[in-house]
Amino acid sequence: MMLFFFKNKESKAFSGFFKNILGYTPRRTELYHVAFTHRSSSSSLKGHRINNERLEYLGDAVLSAVVADFLYKKYPYQGEGFLTELRSKIVSRVSLNRLAVKIGLVELIEYQRDSSGGFKSIGGDAFEALIGAMYLEKGYKFTQRVIVDKILCNCLDVDAMATTDWNFKSKIIDWGQKNHKKVTFEVVRSFSQGHVARRQYESLVSIDGIPQKSAVEYSIKAAEQLAAEKTYKDLVSQGVIEK
Repeated sequence: MMLFFFKNKESKAFSGFFKNILGYTPRRTELYHVAFTHRSSSSSLKGHRINNERLEYLGDAVLSAVVADFLYKKYPYQGEGFLTELRSKIVSRVSLNRLAVKIGLVELIEYQRDSSGGFKSIGGDAFEALIGAMYLEKGYKFTQRVIVDKILCNCLDVDAMATTDWNFKSKIIDWGQKNHKKVTFEVVRSFSQGHVARRQYESLVSIDGIPQKSAVEYSIKAAEQLAAEKTYKDLVSQGVIEK
């Protein structure tokens, strides 16, 4: 047990979050406090750094499996491409960051506010770590019910996300072909932060060899999509592309 590690054991915000948002009261509270601890606030226990990176890794896998199963059943006549793209929308770092703000999770995260870097995905990372902690305490079936009932059906408009134009990579490539512009995507760096953090990739969009926008995500495909979105919206704002 690692309860001594945490300063804020049973705050009203902590208990209220679980009761009001997720609909249950956790028993192994130490797991969830770890889930809400960013690496910038890591402590040490017997030579090991204590933060949410390991739980984030676990929660990412559980969340992806639950969302895939949910979409497979919800859209029985849609093809693999539709299901893959919609799952990517739901579990993208941008979507999870917004979700973490919406449900009040970001207010529970412990991190060093004067530390530099590594905070762009702090909400989404903590949400995945929360899923990992829930899975360890309650098991897969319970975690699946909470994700589906409390998150997918209550906090996200999945049908709206399904109709949202998200494939900005295809849009900007199509624009380039129509206007005789060479659009390229390049992974300019890949890196890991922390001892068990997942590898991240930075993708850069170039048009006729001129660098445009870049973005960092946990897969090359997701990084390309986000960089394409930034570039596309920037070109729209400049009047280069008609909205």
